[in-house]
Amino acid sequence: MSTDSFEQLLDRAASWYGIDDGFWDIFGNHHTTSVEAKQSILRALGVEVDSADQLQQSLACLAKHEWERLLPPAVVAGPTGPVELVLNVSAESLGDRAHFSVRSEEGRVSEHELNLWELPQVGSVGMDGSTWVQKKATLPIELPLGYHEISVKVGAATACTRYIVTPDRAWTDPNLGRGGRAAGIAVSLYGVRSARNWGCGDFHDLGEVIDWVAEELGASFVALNPLHAIHNRRPFNTSPYLPNSIFYQNFLYLDFEAMEDFQNCRRAVVLRASPEVEAEIAALRATPYVEYERVSALKMRFLKTAFARFLREWRTGNARAKEFEIFLHREGDLLEKFATYCALDEWLHRRNPDLWLWIDWPAPYQDPSSEETQEFRRKHWRSVMFYQYLQWQIDLQLSRAQQHARDRHLSIGLYHDLALATDRFGSDLWAHRPFYVAGCRVGSPPDDFSPKGQDWAFPPPNSARHREDGYCLFAESIRKNCRHGGALRIDHVMRLFRLFWIPDGSDATHGAYVRERNDDFVRILALESVRNRVIVVGEDLGTVEPSVRETLAKFGILSYRLFYFEKNERGEFRRSDEYPVQALVSSTTHDLPTLAGFWVGDDIAARYAANIIDEATRDAQFKHREREKQKMLDVLFELALLPESLPRQAAAYPELTGELHNAIVGFLATTPSQLLAINQEDLTKELHQQNLPGSTWQYPNWGRKMRFTIEQLRGDPETRGYTVMFRDWIERSGRKNQRY
Repeated sequence: MSTDSFEQLLDRAASWYGIDDGFWDIFGNHHTTSVEAKQSILRALGVEVDSADQLQQSLACLAKHEWERLLPPAVVAGPTGPVELVLNVSAESLGDRAHFSVRSEEGRVSEHELNLWELPQVGSVGMDGSTWVQKKATLPIELPLGYHEISVKVGAATACTRYIVTPDRAWTDPNLGRGGRAAGIAVSLYGVRSARNWGCGDFHDLGEVIDWVAEELGASFVALNPLHAIHNRRPFNTSPYLPNSIFYQNFLYLDFEAMEDFQNCRRAVVLRASPEVEAEIAALRATPYVEYERVSALKMRFLKTAFARFLREWRTGNARAKEFEIFLHREGDLLEKFATYCALDEWLHRRNPDLWLWIDWPAPYQDPSSEETQEFRRKHWRSVMFYQYLQWQIDLQLSRAQQHARDRHLSIGLYHDLALATDRFGSDLWAHRPFYVAGCRVGSPPDDFSPKGQDWAFPPPNSARHREDGYCLFAESIRKNCRHGGALRIDHVMRLFRLFWIPDGSDATHGAYVRERNDDFVRILALESVRNRVIVVGEDLGTVEPSVRETLAKFGILSYRLFYFEKNERGEFRRSDEYPVQALVSSTTHDLPTLAGFWVGDDIAARYAANIIDEATRDAQFKHREREKQKMLDVLFELALLPESLPRQAAAYPELTGELHNAIVGFLATTPSQLLAINQEDLTKELHQQNLPGSTWQYPNWGRKMRFTIEQLRGDPETRGYTVMFRDWIERSGRKNQRY
């Protein structure tokens, strides 16, 4: 019987599940994880922690489960050398032979047999009167990069593992690998204004943005907000960073008039030309913010008309019907569950307009595998197919957009963004609940911009379940978001290493970091990067351990560096030549002030107006901002990016002047970092940021449209100065796109 104290047993259980004892915040303060936080997180993971006896029993069950498993559910290996596996076998079976069957991803099968008694022993344990031994098996076979299956039989025991062979580095663009650098523009696609869209930027507008970038900027990529499916309901369901699903995209981005089924549907063409529709489209274009519900309702009306036209064609089994069937086969169960959720959500809400969340649905429909849900899918197959059809159309248009970017010689093309979060009331939680942990939320500890920390209000991933799944779902999340692009940003890349968990009933000041199987996750990310020839950028802002950046650098994953955050040990802004090479550099993000907004403190005023901070905090933040502006000026003058004739005091610049704007863009362009992304808002000196963290209805989050239409960006004298300035810096800094 163990004599360990309750605290010692709790620490052992916490260590088993990766709960850190504490962490250092960005202010240099150490926070110790409380006993209460450890208990709450362990309870959420299904561990009984109310007494020493419960903890001891829980730990014994964990050890028993691991040791009695012949093979782990997944093995993630490097790219070279023979296949190596660790087998857990009872001491009584050491005289047996182990029979292995290896099926490669391509379907080739090889058989192998080894004597257990000849294999090196790497561990042992005594449990319940028996001895279990770990044996290391080396098979005389090398497997290529990819996902393979290995099964083993020892006596009556059998097991199977997913053996994943990964590269040591993510994919690198050959031009960047030779010391080249590139630049691009970042846009919020929903906010793109044009003379032809339906009140929300779409894939046709994206093509126009690509043309503008190719012809007038000479840049290499267009960076996009996450295009994930959302519920399109304000104010709670419009964030692309809190999506309905991370695997599929928002139908609002469809260019409906480019769809073949619209062009072939007389009813849809006639309806589009009606005065009623023309008036609604004109009104939606004129709004300062995206009217998600209205745009959604209008597009849905037309999309269903087009689908009815396609359905008639599909019944004939023609070439397009076969293309659709190929798409359905490729997407499989993942898309079927997403489409079923969407059809159920629509059907139940139509029957009861007050029913908004799946957790409030009738109990049988809350289970994606229930007989009632299966019956709904069979009975309402047209509705389910409609949502599958939308994703097919999105896939086609997004593929064409990337091809268009390549045709216009953008060497990278589209740069996509994979959100960290998923809405706890969305389809991913409905369809894949075991992959998330209930009882905790993800957030971040206090920092400069969020003194009380942040609560992002979504559940943390269950990494143990991902491992049991052979990391299939994780790999799909990467694969689906980089399929039609040349670069992928991983939002909050620290997720691959650790996440800040906040137990229910607590705020962000009482959270704790929980470790992940980072080597497995990073290696699979590198594998998907290489397979899809996609550059990976890891958003590593906030509280970042040095080891995280070291690992990312080792695997060729670009760091993400912002002008606002890059300081030396004295708190001064780093010189541009001190930035890392293996990085993307930018001015700001969607959650931070624009350059123009930073200079006048628009973000501080917005937080005060939204009641996020009080008057004293507002005044303190304004004073701090004045000091930050002065430090910016100091480094810009030091690097001779501002003329000596200009005043050196921040008080002399009440707003972001043309000289300051030019100097900051030049500062970023002249860094040695491989990629440069300038937000569209910062290019055109817009004042307001897209999202104000900590707010919902108090601020028009995720709805603000561009100051200029795409037509104005391409031909208006008022915007030409911004375009010329950025293009000049792209050329002067050696970032001009080199055509293939």
